[in-house]
Amino acid sequence: MESKYHFTFEDLLVYQKAMQFGELINLQVKSFPKEERFELTSQFKRASDSIALNIAEGSGGTDKQFFNYLGNAWHSAHECVSCSSKAYLRNYISDETNELNREILSEITKMISSLRSIIGKRINS
Repeated sequence: MESKYHFTFEDLLVYQKAMQFGELINLQVKSFPKEERFELTSQFKRASDSIALNIAEGSGGTDKQFFNYLGNAWHSAHECVSCSSKAYLRNYISDETNELNREILSEITKMISSLRSIIGKRINS
């Protein structure tokens, strides 16, 4: 997405990966059964979008605020692990898709943890 208006959080690789993951999940849930629309489909979409949204929202505040928002993003990523597992157990996604989701989430959570560590050191110094 190109725009003549730029925000610094858009440069964060973890934000970019989180944005891509949210779009991946949006595609995956389109094949979920209709009865899941207000259940797992909604929960999975909201949790996956919440990762990038929390990174963006927290980036504009103080280090302490950003640290806390990154924690929220980390928790949302873990929620997505459960959503993906539920989708797999209910045969809405394949084992391969579940593994892909878990691989991406593993990478995102490691990136969030690393960024939190850096910010935590700044807070405590």
